[in-house]
Amino acid sequence: MKARIFIILFGILFAIGCQDPEARRPIQKSSGSFMKESVTRNKKLIASEEKLIDSIMKSNPDKEYLASKKGYWYTYEIKNQADTLRPKTGDVAFFDYEINDLKGNIIYTALELRPQDYLVDKQEIMMGLRDGIKLMRKNEKVTFLFPSHIAYGYLGDKNRIGPNIPIMCTVTLTDFGKESELKKVKNSSNNQ
Repeated sequence: MKARIFIILFGILFAIGCQDPEARRPIQKSSGSFMKESVTRNKKLIASEEKLIDSIMKSNPDKEYLASKKGYWYTYEIKNQADTLRPKTGDVAFFDYEINDLKGNIIYTALELRPQDYLVDKQEIMMGLRDGIKLMRKNEKVTFLFPSHIAYGYLGDKNRIGPNIPIMCTVTLTDFGKESELKKVKNSSNNQ
């Protein structure tokens, strides 16, 4: 008797388990309008920032501004035409920099930001600066005009730079070299 009940229950469970389950339907359907609105809003933001940057460049006709492939502009304050080498992935770059708003008001001084050492492409820094340093030669001073999307973006730096703020960043590349060579120099100075 118990065996029959077991077989019947097993058969019922087997029959239920073999049925095709009906797919669950989403509670809400997304029309994609949010993404379209976001894209439109971002295009307008970028256009207004580029217009502001363009007016800064036009108001300084004595300076030659170059457009980068990454969507920012830069001008040389001090240009090194003697050297040809530039920092590349795996190098350590030593630099000082200052951050201003596009009106020229200081946000962070070079003293506040202290001299930086940056392991090129292997450390997280502002996207525009990450690319800009690789354009520089030793002892050059360059002013970069970064739209917000390649500066601190929609979050800002959560301190003095608000969301969607384009910035002017003046960078002096003091030196750079291979990480492996710098480790050797550091280790030999520590052993003395």
